[in-house]
Amino acid sequence: MARHCLERREWMAGVTAGFCSALTGTAWGQDRNSRKSSRNLMKPETREAIRKGLAYLKSQQNEDGSFGSRGYSRNVAVCALSGMAFMASGSTPGRGRFGQQVQRSLNYILNNVQPSGFITAAASAGRGRMYGHGFATLFLAEAHGMSRNPALREKLEKAIKLIVETQNDEGGWRYEPKKLDADISVTICQVMALRAARNAGIYVPNETIEKCIEYVKQSQNADGGFMYMLSQPGESLFPRSAAGVVALYSAGIYEGEELERGLDYLMQHVPHADAPVRGGHFFYGHYYGVQAMWHAGGERWKKWYPAIHDVLLNKQRDEGAWFSQICPEYGTAMACIVLQMPNNYLPIFQN
Repeated sequence: MARHCLERREWMAGVTAGFCSALTGTAWGQDRNSRKSSRNLMKPETREAIRKGLAYLKSQQNEDGSFGSRGYSRNVAVCALSGMAFMASGSTPGRGRFGQQVQRSLNYILNNVQPSGFITAAASAGRGRMYGHGFATLFLAEAHGMSRNPALREKLEKAIKLIVETQNDEGGWRYEPKKLDADISVTICQVMALRAARNAGIYVPNETIEKCIEYVKQSQNADGGFMYMLSQPGESLFPRSAAGVVALYSAGIYEGEELERGLDYLMQHVPHADAPVRGGHFFYGHYYGVQAMWHAGGERWKKWYPAIHDVLLNKQRDEGAWFSQICPEYGTAMACIVLQMPNNYLPIFQN
């Protein structure tokens, strides 16, 4: 039986790849030896850049556990990504070098789960709130099993239920928790949350995933990249295409024509020293780009990580931050997650 068919069945049957990984020592596209060699890609200067980046994030955390500045102050997505950046270093809620920061991030997210299950903070409410909900739900799922907070599972289940119930007829999601339209960018945030929750033992209907798979496949252009919306077909761009490939992986697709064409498209956009960081989607695109190559493994991963590594180290500021038009906390959290991919500590990357 083809590998992707078997693993799709494992997803549908509720046997997570993370569980299989714990038994066999294998991971998506990464066997034990390749994961060990991946850690060798992290040089002393890599670890120093990460140390400075995480120290900067620590200094920017508010008393209530939130992060963010300017228009993104106390944004749940920025808080969730910062929490995951700390967890990617090996810390867990209340434990490890940044255990306190992870715990405070977790408390902030839990305190902003609404009765409906929607995760949003009134202080930072604005356009694209389902982005925040997706990242925040992913963070809760990653922390599940590491926290002693009895409210975590209940609130995570509510957050997942909201995602399931707001999937539109095309199979995707959009800016608000309404079944109106969908785009590939918001959709990937929800798919990763669903996958992480499934790995944590939270029920996710098979139909939700099957509909999402069809939506993502229909969003692929002839060149292997992905359009933004089915209702407004358009050109392929790197950030949304990286998101599309990771959506396929997260939904349980590990082989096939769509995946290969998507990866081939991404390989036309290997990071380079002159890559502009000021673009609003730079960190978003490379957050998913490095995940796509981590899952693909092999020569693609060996070529991609050193390239984005060098770009990020070149762009880090003296205080340890990375500039982003969203806010420096967002850019720094994203950069630290990307650089720490070889650590393989976050559960969502262990599958």
